Amino acid sequence: MSAAPLTIGEASRRTGVSAKMIRWYEATGLLPPATRSEAGYRHYGEADLHTLRFIRRARDLGFSVGAIADLLALWRDRARPSAGVKAIAQDQIADLRRRIAEMEGMARTLEHLAEACCGDERPECPILDDLAAADHGPTRRRAIRPLPRRGR
Repeated sequence: MSAAPLTIGEASRRTGVSAKMIRWYEATGLLPPATRSEAGYRHYGEADLHTLRFIRRARDLGFSVGAIADLLALWRDRARPSAGVKAIAQDQIADLRRRIAEMEGMARTLEHLAEACCGDERPECPILDDLAAADHGPTRRRAIRPLPRRGR
């Protein structure tokens, strides 16, 4: 005996995926189109909830929609070799490490800019000067000189 179909609101509550995202996952093909009631309301079953939880967990781990589609296809293929799954996970690890390194670089730059700013009543600010500089690029480095401090 199968459970009664669930509305999108109930599916959202049970999976932690917003109704808006459920509709989007359907539109992108990550989630199969929901069955509809005579009035046109979406109805979801246990298999849909399981898929939504899978998608939510994959999103929590930072996988892209494309990678999630690949993972879902592998998950549904019971005869799959696990090597494909591992390769996708390893690609995600490399991407996360690259993004972490970029964020650490941003934090170092902001720390340096904050240290160079006096944070007083004067309008001069190395932080704003740096943000306004037109020659920023991914490899551009610029020396940031602290402003002289007024007598304290």
